[in-house]
Amino acid sequence: MRYQRFRLKLVSLMIFFLTTTSGQSMDRISGNVYQTRSEVFGQNGVVATSHPLASTVGLDILKAGGNAIDAAIAANAAIGLMEPTGNGIGGDLFAIIWNAKEKKLYGLNASGRSPAGLNLEQMRAELKKLGRNDIPPYGLLPISVPGTVDGWFEMHAKFGKMPMDKILAPAVDYARRGFPVTELIAYYWNSSVPLLKDQPGDFKKVFTINGKAPQKGQIFKNPDLADTYQLIAEKGRDAFYKGEIAKKVDAFMRKSGGFLRFEDFASHRSDWVEPMKVNYRGYDVYELPPNGQGIAVLQMLQILEQYDLSKMGFFSAEALHVMIEAKKRVFEDRAKYYADPEFSKADYQRLLSKSYANERKKLIGDRASKTVEAGTSILEKGDTIYLTTADRWGNMVSLIQSNYRGMGSGVVVPGTGFGFQDRGQQFSLDKKHANVYAPKKRPFHTIIPAFVLKDGKPFLSFGLMGGGMQPQGHVQIITNIIDFGMNIQAAGDAPRWQHFGSTEPTAPVSQSLKDGGYVTFESELTQEVRRELMLRGHQIRSRNGGFGGYQAIQRLDNGVYSGASESRKDGQAVAY
Repeated sequence: MRYQRFRLKLVSLMIFFLTTTSGQSMDRISGNVYQTRSEVFGQNGVVATSHPLASTVGLDILKAGGNAIDAAIAANAAIGLMEPTGNGIGGDLFAIIWNAKEKKLYGLNASGRSPAGLNLEQMRAELKKLGRNDIPPYGLLPISVPGTVDGWFEMHAKFGKMPMDKILAPAVDYARRGFPVTELIAYYWNSSVPLLKDQPGDFKKVFTINGKAPQKGQIFKNPDLADTYQLIAEKGRDAFYKGEIAKKVDAFMRKSGGFLRFEDFASHRSDWVEPMKVNYRGYDVYELPPNGQGIAVLQMLQILEQYDLSKMGFFSAEALHVMIEAKKRVFEDRAKYYADPEFSKADYQRLLSKSYANERKKLIGDRASKTVEAGTSILEKGDTIYLTTADRWGNMVSLIQSNYRGMGSGVVVPGTGFGFQDRGQQFSLDKKHANVYAPKKRPFHTIIPAFVLKDGKPFLSFGLMGGGMQPQGHVQIITNIIDFGMNIQAAGDAPRWQHFGSTEPTAPVSQSLKDGGYVTFESELTQEVRRELMLRGHQIRSRNGGFGGYQAIQRLDNGVYSGASESRKDGQAVAY
C-alpha cells in the first residue's frame, strides 16, 4: 500500500510538472502546444477579422468575383456596424496592400486632421472651462476629421474590382435587418454606454436598446447607419465629405459648440505613403511611417536582432528581459519624435539604422533599467479592429481601423448612425513637442498594420491591435514565428507580455521614464521565470485581458494561404 501511494504521488508530481512548470498545455496532439485551434487553409482566398459575420461578408465578396481590396472594404463596413466598440466610419484607417500584378507594396494613411478653426490657445481656453489641463477622452474637443470613408474610396479607385454599391450591400442589409451581438463585443459595449450615453447627439438612441447596451445574442439594428452606407454606396465619397453628411455634421457642430466644419470635411485627403522596413534575419518587415507608431516595431527588431533569442528560448527570463528593455528605449523615442511629418522633421531613417540600434543596445544590461531617456539623435488604452484579406490573384490587404478609445468620443450626429473618434486626445499641449496640438494636423496614432516579405515575395500580412500593446505585440508575433518557429496560429495564441509606464506622446517634451514602469503577463508565465525577472529588477503586476487582438494570413511557397485569428476575441479566419 505504501508503495502504491508513493507511485500515485510520483505520477501526480510528474503531471503537475508537465502541465504547470513548463507553462504549456499538453492537450494538443498536433501542432504547437500553445495553439487553441489549427490554422485555416485555402487556395483561392482568406479573410480574417474579429467578427465571424464580417469574415463571412468578406469571403462572400471574394466568391462573387471581388478581390482582396473589395473584401477588405466590405468586411470593414460590416465590422463598423457589428463592432462599434472598436471602429466605424467616424474613425481613421491605415492599410498596407500587396499588389500582385506590380509585385509591390503600397501604404495608405487615411487618418484625419484637427479642425482648422481651433488653435492651441483656443484649445487651452476650452479646457480651462472644463477644469482640465489635458484633452478629454469624450465629447467635442478630441474629435478630428474621420478618414475611413475616403480610405475606402482611395483603395477602391486604385485597386478595386467590384462596384462599391455591391461591396457595401451586405453591411447595409445587416444594419437594416440586424445581427446577434457577440460575447466580447457585448462586454465592451456594456462598459462604454455608462460613459457615453449623455454626450451630445444621438448616442443613446443609436447604440442602446431601451437605454441599455445590447447583451450577447441580442439582435441589434442601426437603420441610420444603413441609410448612411446606402448614400455613400450610391453617391460616393463626396456624399460624406462634400454632401449631405458633411452638411449635417457642420450644422450639428455649430449648434452644439463643436469645431468641425464643412470645410474640414471638404478639404480632407488620404495619402499614399511609402512603407518603411528593416530586414530581420532575412525577412523584410514593413510598417507605415508616422503619424503612426509602426516604426517602433522596426526599431525594436533592429535592437533584438543583435541577440540570439532562439537560443535563449521562448518566454524565458533572458529573452523577456532584453525584449522589455528594448521596448523601454524605443518607446521613449516614440514619445518624443513620432508626429505628423507635415509638421515635424524627425530623422526616421536614423532611428531605424543599425548604428543607432547598436547604440541603444549598449544601454541594455543584466538588470531592468529604471531611468530611460529618448535618444539624442534626433496612451495605453485604445480599442481598434484589424483585418486582413487575400485573393486568388495574389493580392493581400493588411488593414487597421479605429475609433481610438472604445466607442470614441460618444458624439453621434443625429441621422448618421455613427460615432466620432476621439483621436485628438493623442495630441500634446506642450509647444515644444513635435506632437503639439495645431489646426489641420494629424494626431499621433497608435493603430498600425504590418506586412512581411521574404525574398521579395509576400510572406505574412498581420496586425495586433490594442493601443500601446501594438508595437509590443507585433514584435512578439514576428519573433514567435521567426525566432521560435511557431506557425501563425500558435504565434497568436502563445502567451503575451505588455510593458506599461513609458512616456506618452501627449506628455511634456521634458518628461522621460524614471521608475522603470511595470510588466504584465498572461497566466502561462512560470513562477521560475517570474522570480528571475523580479531578481533582475522588473516590476511585475497581474492583469486580466488587454493583450491585443490578432489576425494574420501567410502565403506559403506553393501558393496556398494559411489564416489565423485571435483566440481571445470573437473573430475567425475563413477560407475557400
